Amino acid sequence: DRVAGHGRTLLLDDLFTTPAAEVSPAAAPSPADLAYLIYTSGSTGRPKGVEVPHGALAHLLLAFRDLLDSAPGDVWLAVTSLSFDISALELLLPLITGGRVVVAGEEQTRDGRALTGLAGKHGVTHLQATPSSWRLMLDAGLTAPGLTALSGGEALPLPLARALRERVGRLWNVYGPTETTIWSTAAEVPAGPTAVTVGKPIAGTAVLVLDPGGHPVPHGVTGELAIGGAGLARGYRGRPELTAARFVTDPVAGLRLYRTGDLARIRPDGSLLCLGRIDDQVKLRGHRIELGEVETRVQEHPSVAAAAAAVRGSADDPGGQVLAVYPVWRPGVPVPTLSELRAFLALTLPDAMLPGAVHALPSLPLTPNGKTDRRALPEPVRETPGDEAPGAGADEPWDEITTEVAAVWCEVLGLPSIGLDDDVFDLGAHSLTITRVAARIRDRIGAEVPLHVFYEEPTVAAIADAVTVELLAGEQ
Repeated sequence: DRVAGHGRTLLLDDLFTTPAAEVSPAAAPSPADLAYLIYTSGSTGRPKGVEVPHGALAHLLLAFRDLLDSAPGDVWLAVTSLSFDISALELLLPLITGGRVVVAGEEQTRDGRALTGLAGKHGVTHLQATPSSWRLMLDAGLTAPGLTALSGGEALPLPLARALRERVGRLWNVYGPTETTIWSTAAEVPAGPTAVTVGKPIAGTAVLVLDPGGHPVPHGVTGELAIGGAGLARGYRGRPELTAARFVTDPVAGLRLYRTGDLARIRPDGSLLCLGRIDDQVKLRGHRIELGEVETRVQEHPSVAAAAAAVRGSADDPGGQVLAVYPVWRPGVPVPTLSELRAFLALTLPDAMLPGAVHALPSLPLTPNGKTDRRALPEPVRETPGDEAPGAGADEPWDEITTEVAAVWCEVLGLPSIGLDDDVFDLGAHSLTITRVAARIRDRIGAEVPLHVFYEEPTVAAIADAVTVELLAGEQ
């Protein structure tokens, strides 16, 4: 009753601080007005606030409306956190085209079977997810010939592209940094693809590949990818020098460009092939991470004299990729465990930037010019109780369920053994490994263990107890 008759837009601050009779509807925003401010990781340990105007967001939505032939009958499954800018597409595109949005719960977004079930139950026609999430759904048996799938946020490997394309009606690989408003290029992946590119610019967008001096290079030559057009952000909030360094003007065409820091080359057909980062920024499970920011926070711990960070492992490894930190401990002070270090870092870093492994070094490897040589950092050693079979070494013989749960954890984490009370997060577990373990327990033992159990008591003993409870409940 308090908002009746106040037009399309109402400021909530006014609603609760001003008598209802005195509240006036706010003016509709112009294309230049700020739509949202979103912070991304910073190389100096100081996050950057990207200012995205309404015009850039509207441009993105209209471009994908036309690209995907969006219609009122479309049903989108929203699986992305609001803190990830790509959520705007899956929430807002169906709303401007007369479609419908089905919002997945937080636990469901980590469960491939739950997402697959939601898609089938609600007749979902469009789903946007990272490659990591698509793997979860494929492992859960996703088969949706009527689904249009969008993959973005991290590189789409060719084997995954082939497997996913076989299970869905259409598959798009999309690419774009936050500073150019979510997605800037798109490629529809054909059946039986032989290569995966990020495609060509969407409507109203231009891309150039530049040499170190900022000059365009010919097709086929590798350089830094720069993006211009209607999707560009204003710049960084309160950071004029950084804005001037990254948002530049092409002296020939006079086009404003954002220098992405990504290496790329343009293929003969005009499509873009992305080749990784120029700097030390990485993507892990869809989240953009500046390793320098992680290192800065680790070095704030009183036990750390110096530190480096790197992503190690392969997405195809049993344990998956892991963010590893390499501290040099200060002499004469207590050394924290991985859990203690993660708890310290959680005070200033989001979950996606918390390390999954710690590998202490006597000193950091350096390049000839004195910088940390991340390529020389070793694979992190994950401490395990020994080389025995899963469950060996306990005072009492392990029952069948406990032994099977331990075996599943060893398979997924790539460990030779695991202790009854070992914290699985100390051994490299993360949200994706949790869902894999839950799926294998369900398939092998027949117990549907809620995902929150794995986070509340992350040990073999506690999870085995939960499995036993679920089985007993099923028998009753």
